[in-house]
Amino acid sequence: MPRTAYHVEYDVGKKGDVNAISTVARKSRKRLENFGGVVYECATQWYRIYLLELILRQRPLKPSKDGRHVPLQVEREYNLIDERRGHPYISNTIRTSRYTLIDFIPKQLIFQFTRLANFYFLCVGIPQAIPGLSTTGSYTTILPLLFFVLLTIAKEGYDDFKRHRLDNLENANATRVLRRKPLNPDSVLPPRKWLTDRLKIGEKNTQSWGGETDGEYGWKQVKWQDVKVGDILKLVRDDAVPADMVLLHATGENGLAYIDTMDLDGETNLKSRESLPDFKECHTIAGLRACQAEFVLEDPNPDLYRFDGRVTVKGRTLPLTSNEVVYRGSTLRNTAVAIGVVINTGEECKIRMNANQHPEAKKPALEQIANQIVITLAAYVIILTVGCSMGYIIWRSTTERYSWYISLATVEFKQIIIGFAIMFNNVIPLALYVTLEITRIGQMLMLNNDVEMYDEATDTPARCNTNTILENLGQVSYIFSDKTGTLTENVMKFRKMSIAGTSWLHEMDILAEEATTMTKSGLGVTTGLAVPRKSREVASIIHEDIELYPLSSPSSVYVPQSERRSSSQWRSSARPDHLQPDVTTADLLEYIKLRPASHFARRAKDYILSMALCHTCLPEMEDGKIDFQASSPDELALVRAAHELGYLVMDRSSQAVTLRIDTEDGNYRTEVYQILDVIEFSSKRKRMSIVVRYPNGRICIICKGADSMILPRLKLAHLAQQKATEVRKSVEMERELLRRSEQLEVRNSFGGRPSITIRRSLVVNRNSIGPDQPLSPTMRPDITRSRSAEGSRTRLSEDKPRPSLGIRTTSLEVTKTLSILSSSTPKPSPDKFSFLDDPSILDESTIFTRCFKHLDDFATEGLRTLLFARKFIPENEYESWKKIYNDATTSLVNRQDMIEAAGELIEQSFDLVGATAIEDKLQAGVPDTIDKLRRANIKIWMLTGDKRETAINIAHSARICRPGSDIFILDSTKGSLETQINDISEDIATGCTHSVVVIDGQTLQVVEQSAHLTNLFYTLIPLIDSVICCRASPAQKSTIVKAIRQRVPTALTLAIGDGANDLAMISASHVGVGISGKEGLQAARVADYAIAQFRFLQRLLLVHGRWNYVRTAKFILATFWKEMFFYLPTAMYQRYNGYSGTSLYESWSLTVFNTLFTSLCVICLGIWEQDLSAETLLAVPELYVHGQRNSELNIPRFVRWMAGAATEGILVWLGVWAAYSVFGQARDDGIFALGDLVFTIGVVWINWKVFMIEMHYKTAVVMGAFGITFAGWWGWNAFLAAVYAPQPSPYPARDGFTDTFGKDPLWWLTLIVMVVALVSTEMFYKAVKRNMVIAGIWKWPPWKERSHDDSIEEWGLEVWQELEQDPVTRERLRRATMEENEVEDEGRDSIDQVDVVQVV
Repeated sequence: MPRTAYHVEYDVGKKGDVNAISTVARKSRKRLENFGGVVYECATQWYRIYLLELILRQRPLKPSKDGRHVPLQVEREYNLIDERRGHPYISNTIRTSRYTLIDFIPKQLIFQFTRLANFYFLCVGIPQAIPGLSTTGSYTTILPLLFFVLLTIAKEGYDDFKRHRLDNLENANATRVLRRKPLNPDSVLPPRKWLTDRLKIGEKNTQSWGGETDGEYGWKQVKWQDVKVGDILKLVRDDAVPADMVLLHATGENGLAYIDTMDLDGETNLKSRESLPDFKECHTIAGLRACQAEFVLEDPNPDLYRFDGRVTVKGRTLPLTSNEVVYRGSTLRNTAVAIGVVINTGEECKIRMNANQHPEAKKPALEQIANQIVITLAAYVIILTVGCSMGYIIWRSTTERYSWYISLATVEFKQIIIGFAIMFNNVIPLALYVTLEITRIGQMLMLNNDVEMYDEATDTPARCNTNTILENLGQVSYIFSDKTGTLTENVMKFRKMSIAGTSWLHEMDILAEEATTMTKSGLGVTTGLAVPRKSREVASIIHEDIELYPLSSPSSVYVPQSERRSSSQWRSSARPDHLQPDVTTADLLEYIKLRPASHFARRAKDYILSMALCHTCLPEMEDGKIDFQASSPDELALVRAAHELGYLVMDRSSQAVTLRIDTEDGNYRTEVYQILDVIEFSSKRKRMSIVVRYPNGRICIICKGADSMILPRLKLAHLAQQKATEVRKSVEMERELLRRSEQLEVRNSFGGRPSITIRRSLVVNRNSIGPDQPLSPTMRPDITRSRSAEGSRTRLSEDKPRPSLGIRTTSLEVTKTLSILSSSTPKPSPDKFSFLDDPSILDESTIFTRCFKHLDDFATEGLRTLLFARKFIPENEYESWKKIYNDATTSLVNRQDMIEAAGELIEQSFDLVGATAIEDKLQAGVPDTIDKLRRANIKIWMLTGDKRETAINIAHSARICRPGSDIFILDSTKGSLETQINDISEDIATGCTHSVVVIDGQTLQVVEQSAHLTNLFYTLIPLIDSVICCRASPAQKSTIVKAIRQRVPTALTLAIGDGANDLAMISASHVGVGISGKEGLQAARVADYAIAQFRFLQRLLLVHGRWNYVRTAKFILATFWKEMFFYLPTAMYQRYNGYSGTSLYESWSLTVFNTLFTSLCVICLGIWEQDLSAETLLAVPELYVHGQRNSELNIPRFVRWMAGAATEGILVWLGVWAAYSVFGQARDDGIFALGDLVFTIGVVWINWKVFMIEMHYKTAVVMGAFGITFAGWWGWNAFLAAVYAPQPSPYPARDGFTDTFGKDPLWWLTLIVMVVALVSTEMFYKAVKRNMVIAGIWKWPPWKERSHDDSIEEWGLEVWQELEQDPVTRERLRRATMEENEVEDEGRDSIDQVDVVQVV
């Protein structure tokens, strides 16, 4: 029937009604949320006013009137007073533990009884203890509850005690403080405390004197915790700074001290701090005693990048900025001695104020569902109690009043209802949490002993510090990672160079390491032919100022595996199959030696010379070898590379650089270059220049910096910009092609690339899986391994190779030109240096095009790029500029601005020397780990204190940014943030395969200051795939984590870091992971889990996370299921005893039911269950969404289990009742025989179902536990028959099992029939479901629509378990989990198209 206007109007009206209903529901929900927010704010305010301020007297400190005053006094009899408190300044003791002796018990009691089950049992246990109300004893609930709670509290206390011990180790570190020397040092002993001495066993004695003395004063070694505000500290090289201090003296050049702030803000570059000139006499004790100064400083605050203060010295008042202050968490580097005065101690230090101090105990996410289950069961208990109580009232009116022998035994209604409530309270098992703690201890031991997460290099295993949240590892949706020390090793290596339009690979360090390894193993070193690698993807990059080269697009064709270079050659972690240069720097040195006078050789030598001169590194001799002190790891990498290329920096002062240069004849010569001026690098300039006088007297300025800074300052700047524009246009076109191609790719249910793409034709043609039917090509499911665009893998099968993405790029004319011109991929020829004879290397236009293409290639591989340029300056021009520069350096007003302006005058008309590429080495396995975590539907954020350009390069190396990623930058200095955020939202709405937002700490601070921007920003963030937050303080990292927890309440967060600057976000997240090993001890001791390398995170989450989630969920389900099943026959039995509350089960057996006969089954399930193998979980990361979606434990699944338990309980009771009342006459028809039969059926069925049906991974331990439980029940029956008193009792157990019902065939027949019926029913259901799931026709819930091409994460568990049984598939899954370098030679297999059909 055709649709009429009436139908249309009706549909429109219906749609309007639905919209109206949804609008009303949305408004109602918003009102409820607002009401909840108001209630929360009121509760927080009352808590602060009445509890903290009124009762505990913890009032917020008022700001001081004029800052804190700290005099520079060597002689001080009393501690300085904090005017805000009226007491001495706080001690330098820090505490990362959660509790103290005073608040431990109160906090734990509150924490334990906020767990709903504990509160429920407390409410049941209190009335049960009242005499006359309970039919099961007075203390059977309250005493076990207190025992279990105290046991849990003791475990939590022990965990926190370990944190206290680690805190004590840090507080006991030694430092040097200027103190008065005692007259007789040997007679003065430090005060001893009995308890603390025993808690701090093993600490070394730090009460010693050393170094310079001045009569009655000297430098005394004391513990960090004994440092006070106003103390004068002396630090030596590589000492950690124990407290915030103002620098008074440093032995560095020009009075500078270099500090490493990596643990403070995550930055790898050393920072310089300078003491004021008025403190120049403070390098001796006498000078310190003679100096009279007073510091007036800002109150403690968490701002790491700003400091306000002043100092009065000899009547002069001078400003203090962050340039004169050194914070705790820093380390003194490249400076022999530094002296400072302490201004902040302990928890008032900047680093501690940025930390999340004393965080609350973390709760598992499954506890929320468990609480909902407890509420549901509590409602069930109430209904059951009321029902039985009403049954008694009915029975009393129909039977009791007419039965003379019980007519006077009427029970009050309140007593009967309380009695039933106490009787049925065991439906919610009392031992749930304690047994769960036992399983968690087992899970923790399994995790700690996993050798796959053991790091042999540092001898560090994985360690679990908090075992209460193990299942959270299987539900993580967001990962917040630090950069330095977590993703990277903080080791820079010079890797590539571009000279005159030619690209060269530098791998001398790799070859040296390999030669050392081969020598140690007794093998020879062989060299293989270097052949270019293949590239099958298009990549993107935004480096430096994000102004040039947003995307790279090298074109290539498929290269067979046999033509690949040896595994010793360097490969990009971001793009392991990216085409690498044919020639290396070893070849370059060979060419220079063969043809030293050629044009290219001269340019190459100028390039290396520029690397050796343009830096601030200082050489030093260590163990007979020269190494360098550097303020930047990048500079260190360049100077070391220059050394490897024959230009060794022998000496460097502020006036000259001495080089030892290798000559072509195998000797060397020494040259001295006079340093005239150094224009330092700054974040604004993004370049560094040095003016030197060559040995021949010529003056040259050499500049290195970001390409965006160098290009406009070239002599041929216009031509360079033109070529850069051509490259940019070509890569933008490539980017659009890549984006379109990715949008056409197969996606899984959460929008990511599937690890395995399968078109399940067996769903449509189910008959094709029959063993008698041939598999036609049209019936076979199309199964292929999905290729990652950032790290595609070689296909080694003999069939036709897949087309390359690079093939599409050949249609672009510009790209064709670049391919032809590029020398990074020279064609093989008899003479490997023939390409250097090409006249194009003399053409500046061609050189620019090639160099910019190389820059883009370098950056897409995650390398840090720099450009070198230089020019020679006439003497008179230099002298004119020198006067301007001297005026700028000596100016007292706007000195830095004037220096930068003077630099602009001379940094012009450069000649391009070349480009460098430095590798910030990632930890092993980082890119592969991030790729797998992304496939597991986990969003990865990188929060770092480093600068934007560095962060983005590392994001590409680590594959946080994919080649086709759309990168959006939020910058408060580039216009309205609201407009920027809205533009990003529109771009994402139009279609984006992978989006990345980059934001810096300053912009984030602007966002946080506006409620509207905050709401807008955090509304956008859930739509973003990855976020890079750079220049972020520790407090901002914590704020971001907390904001995501608040804005996305269903998502679990994980924070991972290695330093003290990561403590705040680790504590703020649901799960905290610390990287232990070289520098990660601070984070590892506070974190919930500690691992040695980032790569172990994939096993921690994908394997142990999945297993622990499944184990815990199954444990909870099985525990509630067995209680529901077991106690339902007792409820049904009440009909036959007048609803008197008489128990069907004997009391002793009932007491030990959960302890002896059903504990091992759920404990083994919670400890040893493995629903899938580790190889499968690592090879198919998409299976991790099982925990994210709460698929194992949710209310619908719980209802199905409880319905099954109720059905089975009713079936058991009806079967036993029928056997005893309808089908036969029992020899013993007493309550004990009947109850023992039901009890026996319950024990046998519970253990059989849990051990044999629900457990997939059956080990010898599991089978042994089943045998022990099964045999133990019969032993218990024999025990009762022997020890029970031979006297009249409702439960005559004496000789019952051995003589009466134990010899009754009806009793045994009923037992066997009921158990077989239960087992058969369950197995039949499991078999039907399994076959339907494998065939692809199982649909639950039935109303949910499913496509024929379900994503692999949508497949049933049964399919994967069946696939694992096939040895070929199992082997291929194992190979897929191996690291790329492990299977490089043997190649990676993909799953064949017929695998699933053949196996299933």
